[in-house]
Amino acid sequence: MIKSNLRHIYKERRQQLTNSQLTILDDLLLIQFQKLPIDIPALIMTYAPITKWNEFDPLEITDYCYFKNPEQQLFYPLITDVEAVSTMVPVLVNDATAFELSAFGFSQPIDGIEVSPEDIDLVIVPLLAFDTKGFRVGYGKGHYDKFLKKCRNDVLKIGFSYFEPVDAIDDINIYDVPLDYCITHEKIYIF
Repeated sequence: MIKSNLRHIYKERRQQLTNSQLTILDDLLLIQFQKLPIDIPALIMTYAPITKWNEFDPLEITDYCYFKNPEQQLFYPLITDVEAVSTMVPVLVNDATAFELSAFGFSQPIDGIEVSPEDIDLVIVPLLAFDTKGFRVGYGKGHYDKFLKKCRNDVLKIGFSYFEPVDAIDDINIYDVPLDYCITHEKIYIF
């Protein structure tokens, strides 16, 4: 199936989840993440979910990471437009960081320290669907794939999904970057 069809199907499937179902799934995703065979690194890029689309909220994951590694620093994406070219940069945030709604519908920091993508150790990557090879379907702008290509080769790329993978995404191209792990409520997929 192609990305545009998967986007439509999985946005609709997520919208059908009730708050009670989301709470249970979020708890199960955290339990699965706790089984992940990795050392929790210090520099983690996360994101603010688009709640109107029932997007997975990684807050419990980053809280757990902080518990396991108190040296953790969190970064959120900031998308800037320069001469009609969008660029995503990681911004260090703290409890005092102000956020605003972006043109794309998610909250992003309006202040904070920008760092190089090469500084990041782990990226929690948003997704709508993924396949058995670790490729994902996002929202179609390509921000994360462009960003991940600028990261170190050893950066951990982790996605969380309320649904199991599809067999294949038919229109994968050279710009798509696969995940290292995708976590569902039933299983950890390693790619």
